[in-house]
Amino acid sequence: MDLSPMRYKDYTWPHNPRAYSIDYRRAMAVHKTPFGRYQLQDLGEEHRVMEGEGEFVGAGAYQEFQRLASVFYERGPGLLVHPLWQAANTYFVSLRAEQAPRPDYVRYSFAFWEENSFYSGLAVSAGGEDRRGTAQLQSGTEAQPRWHTVVRGDTLWALAGRYGLSLAELVALNPQIKNPNLIRVGEEVRVG
Repeated sequence: MDLSPMRYKDYTWPHNPRAYSIDYRRAMAVHKTPFGRYQLQDLGEEHRVMEGEGEFVGAGAYQEFQRLASVFYERGPGLLVHPLWQAANTYFVSLRAEQAPRPDYVRYSFAFWEENSFYSGLAVSAGGEDRRGTAQLQSGTEAQPRWHTVVRGDTLWALAGRYGLSLAELVALNPQIKNPNLIRVGEEVRVG
C-alpha cells in the first residue's frame, strides 16, 4: 500500500515515520454513593495525543532532523495531515533525538496534541452581578430566565461554554446545585 507522506504546517516528511500511535482520552469522575456504591460521570472527551517514531537515513539525515526541529520551534497550532489518521489542528509538543545523531542516521520520536477550539470561544460576560450573583444585562435589567434540561454527558463546564458564560457565572445562577461536579439527567439548569 502506497501512503501519502505525513505533513505538518509547511514540513513534509521525506518518508513516513515507522511507528505511530494515537491516544483517545475521555475524562471521567467517580462519585461515591451510600453502601459502598459509586456513580460515574462522563466529563467529555479530552485531547487526542498522536505520537510516533522514525528515522532519517542517508546523506543529510541530521540536516533533515534540523529542518523538522525548526518546525517544532514555530509557535501555535498547525494542520497535521497523516496518511491514516483524520487531519487535525495540533500543537507539536515534543521532538526527541533518540540517540547521538550521525550525519547519515538520526532516530527520533515526536508527539502532537490535538487543539480543541471549543475552549477558545468561551465568552466572558460584560454585565455586572448583583448581590445574589445573578448575571445582569449591560443596561442593568435582568433578562428573562433561560433553562437547560441536563442530558447524559452534560457538565457545567460544557454548558457554560455552550451558553457563553463563565463557570463561576453558571454556578452563581444555580444556587440549588450543591456540588458543581455532579449534575443529574433531567435536572433543570438556569443558563441565562
